[in-house]
Amino acid sequence: MPTPETIKPYDNSRPKTEQVEEMFDSIAPAYDFMNRAMTFGIDKLWRRRAVKLVAATSPRRILDVATGTGDLAIRLAGAIPSSHITGIDLSEEMLRIGRRKTDQAGLTPRIELTKADCLALPFPDASFDAVTVAYGVRNFEHLDQGYAEMARVLRPGGILCVIELAVPTNPVVLPLYNLYTRRIIPTLGRLVSSDTRAYTYLPESIAAMPQGERMLDMMRHACLTSPRLLPLTFGTCAIYTARKP
Repeated sequence: MPTPETIKPYDNSRPKTEQVEEMFDSIAPAYDFMNRAMTFGIDKLWRRRAVKLVAATSPRRILDVATGTGDLAIRLAGAIPSSHITGIDLSEEMLRIGRRKTDQAGLTPRIELTKADCLALPFPDASFDAVTVAYGVRNFEHLDQGYAEMARVLRPGGILCVIELAVPTNPVVLPLYNLYTRRIIPTLGRLVSSDTRAYTYLPESIAAMPQGERMLDMMRHACLTSPRLLPLTFGTCAIYTARKP
C-alpha cells in the first residue's frame, strides 16, 4: 500500500522534499486560483474553522508550517490581533506571492515569511504558542519527523492544528469524489498550470495519507495529547488538533 513518503510529484529518483519544492515553485502563479476552483471556495470556510479553534487558545506566537502563499497566516493575523505569525515554506516562489499579499493587507510587521524545511525547523524548543499547517502534511518527506519537529517547537500547553484533505468514506459521496479528483481536477490543472503532473499528484497524495484515527495516532506518537478530529464537508477535509503537555 502506498504511503505519503512513497508518493512523489515527479519520479522516484530524487528525494520528495526536493520535488515538492520544485512543484510548488512551478505552480505558484496558479496556486490560489486552483485552490478556489477545486473546492468551489469552501477551503476558505475550512480555514475559518481552524482559525477559530486556534484563536480560542489566545496564542501570541504562531508558526504556520507549509504556509504557501500565506492564506492561513493572513487569516490568523486578522482573527488574533495580538499575535505574531512566522510562516515557513520550501518554495521561494510561493513565499514571494505570500509576501506581496501580506504587504497588501498591511500585515508585514506581524507576519514573517521565510524559507525553511519542516523536517528541520530553525527554531529553539518551545518557541511557539501554536503551530498550524494547512494542506501540507501530505507533502512531508517523513511524516513522523515532521510531527516531532512541530511538537518540539510548541510550548507546553500549546496547540497543533492540522487541516488536511481526505478521502470520504460515504459510499454515495466516494464515486463523485473519485471522478472529481481523478478526472476533473487533473484536467483543470493542465489547462491552468504548465505543470501537468502536479494535479495528478494531488489525489494520489491524499489517498496515501493516514486519516482519522491513524492521523491521531501520529500525533500521540509525537507525544502530543488530547488529539481531536473534526471532519468537514462529507469527509473531504479534516481538522486535527492536539496539545503539547
